[in-house]
Amino acid sequence: QVQLVESGGGLVQPGGSLRLSCAASGEPLDQSAIGWYRQARGKERERILCISGTNDIRYYKDSAKGRFTISRDSAKNTVYLQMNGLKAEDTAVYYCATGGFSSCDYIMDHWGEGTAVTVSP
Repeated sequence: QVQLVESGGGLVQPGGSLRLSCAASGEPLDQSAIGWYRQARGKERERILCISGTNDIRYYKDSAKGRFTISRDSAKNTVYLQMNGLKAEDTAVYYCATGGFSSCDYIMDHWGEGTAVTVSP
């Protein structure tokens, strides 16, 4: 069974950048869709973007377009979320998830523990 571990979160100033990592163990991810989600305090979890097993990228948050990108390193069995131009409203716990399918349309039922991102002066 696949296990996901997120890392790379932290405190960053507005306008700064972070690269989050989602490292997998137990199963290869190179043909699976991986989604990045986030949950801010007091709010529901929201889907940000997803990379499919064929490396098609889909955005679910307009606010992420032009600032966030997703990429995959199959050799490291890791998916990255590069976040630029960070804003205070990006403050949240960020999670990666997969359902083991190639398409982003399927339910993702394997989740990491999350990594916290705080954007503050």
